[in-house]
Amino acid sequence: MHRREFLISTGAAALAAAGCVHPTTPASATGVEGWRGYGKGIVIDALGGPIQFNIPQEGLPLRPAVHDAVRASGITAVNLTVNAASSRDVSAHDATNARIAAWLKEIGDHPEVFTLVRTTADIGRAKADGRLGIILGFQDGTPIEEDLASIDEFHGLGVRIIQLTYNVGNKLGAGSLVSIDTGLTPLGTDAVAALDHAGIVIDLSHCGARTTLDAITASSRPVSITHSGCRALFEHPRNKDDATLRALAARGGVFGVYLMPFLSQSGAPTAEQVVAHVEHALKVCGQDHVGIGTDQGVVPLDVSGDFTARFQQVSAQRSAAGIAAPREDTIPYVPELNTPRKMDLLAGRLSARGHSGRVIEKVLGGNWMRLFGDLWL
Repeated sequence: MHRREFLISTGAAALAAAGCVHPTTPASATGVEGWRGYGKGIVIDALGGPIQFNIPQEGLPLRPAVHDAVRASGITAVNLTVNAASSRDVSAHDATNARIAAWLKEIGDHPEVFTLVRTTADIGRAKADGRLGIILGFQDGTPIEEDLASIDEFHGLGVRIIQLTYNVGNKLGAGSLVSIDTGLTPLGTDAVAALDHAGIVIDLSHCGARTTLDAITASSRPVSITHSGCRALFEHPRNKDDATLRALAARGGVFGVYLMPFLSQSGAPTAEQVVAHVEHALKVCGQDHVGIGTDQGVVPLDVSGDFTARFQQVSAQRSAAGIAAPREDTIPYVPELNTPRKMDLLAGRLSARGHSGRVIEKVLGGNWMRLFGDLWL
């Protein structure tokens, strides 16, 4: 079982145990509540989904309880991962097309809950209608590496964000776990140009350090790091150093902070540590270049029962396959933020730390809206 499939089942169990999800603003374990301005602004999770770790095709259709969690979250739009890996009989391109089709059916079957996002106007309408905007995105460039002409095909289907590489890299460049990062390949450089031309946001979250900087330089437009952390606070291959953050911001890009164990040395990260990474990014990049990409689902994670044993088994499988980042054996959530209202609670903590409403609005979604507006044709 893949880790994302495992987490889907546990997220569903959490909803079943709860029975329903109430759209109230909870207080965290330390008593910090949500932000009173939360309901007014646009809230964008630059890497997320209704269920933990982005739902693969076999996770659909979603149950009504998942829809309840989505409605309770107050999130306006999410970048949902829809790329799929190749198998013995199916190419990454075809597997990805199948997953996109499944998600488009889910969206079409529940127009009262979801709407497909192709433009920033669609995000605005999602906010006005109280629906969740689904931005189709890739976390790996393998579906396009054999034929860059497929970029236009995927754009036509609604894909608006593509990450060039995953942890282990591909024909476009190196991933963050590759021992020697030789940078963006010639094909990768061509892919950057093609993505720029198509109006698809380039994501560099899982890319190696040199590949990341190469792509920032190669692109004629701003790019993104949708879900990462600050290496200055914790040295980890999935986190980005300050030089990279400055280079990204200098070109108009946006950096999203995730809610992953890669933010801290040991144990599950705390909400305070998430805020520390957001504040460091604000200091380095400036208030116009920081957002949130939780790398989480809206559904809370149920860690009761035999969860830990089963999770460790999945983590061991990923490690054996060479695709697991350090600290992946830690449960991927922030206990204090294990609620559909996690973005609200983060905003409340930023407010309690003295950040202005304007800055909080930018971090919650305003900066992503600006970036998407600059890039989507």
